[in-house]
Amino acid sequence: MFTGIIEEIGIMRTISRQGQAMILTISANRILADIHLGDSIAVNGVCLTVIAYDAVSFTVDVMPETYRRTNLKKLQNGNRVNLERAMSAHGRFGGHIVQGHVDSAGMITSRNTEQNAVVFTIAPEDKAILKYIIPRGSIALDGISLTVIRVTEESFAVSIIPHTLAQTILNDKQPGVSVNIECDLLGKYVERLLSYKAPNEALGSGKKEGITAAYLAEHGFN
Repeated sequence: MFTGIIEEIGIMRTISRQGQAMILTISANRILADIHLGDSIAVNGVCLTVIAYDAVSFTVDVMPETYRRTNLKKLQNGNRVNLERAMSAHGRFGGHIVQGHVDSAGMITSRNTEQNAVVFTIAPEDKAILKYIIPRGSIALDGISLTVIRVTEESFAVSIIPHTLAQTILNDKQPGVSVNIECDLLGKYVERLLSYKAPNEALGSGKKEGITAAYLAEHGFN
């Protein structure tokens, strides 16, 4: 689990591709202080496993499912990437619950300055994820914990303070560039619980299982 608070910006050192599989080696500094084989590190918001490391870099695998769902396939040598280690049990929870499981890539459609902030508007490739995005709710973009300021049927917007721009790769991003999107997991779990049908219910036995909207209303959750 991650918090969406970026620890440092790494640099893509080497990229090995074989079909939709990739091996990435990333130069870093701070996160190498206590790195171990098998550790989870979020790279642009994607949870990846360390398979090798040395004094100046670490290496991770990217499997085909991750390749297809995220913007990691667009990486090139020399690109900057957001890095965050998995949260320690005694760590401070500065952002929100981030799993490093990207729901969809998205395209930045606009970038506008609003006094001390910069407002980004993003259109997800998979428009179905917009149902999980709410105004003033949490969202992760390239692994950065952010707050949604508005949502439409096609896109959503976030407002970025100068500190976040300076400490992450968002400052590199312009309209037409891709970002990884991870929605708040709470909405996804609620939807699954409300829509789930037990096997006997699906077969028409008449016996209802699990939580439904009617069940919640009946027990006072209106």
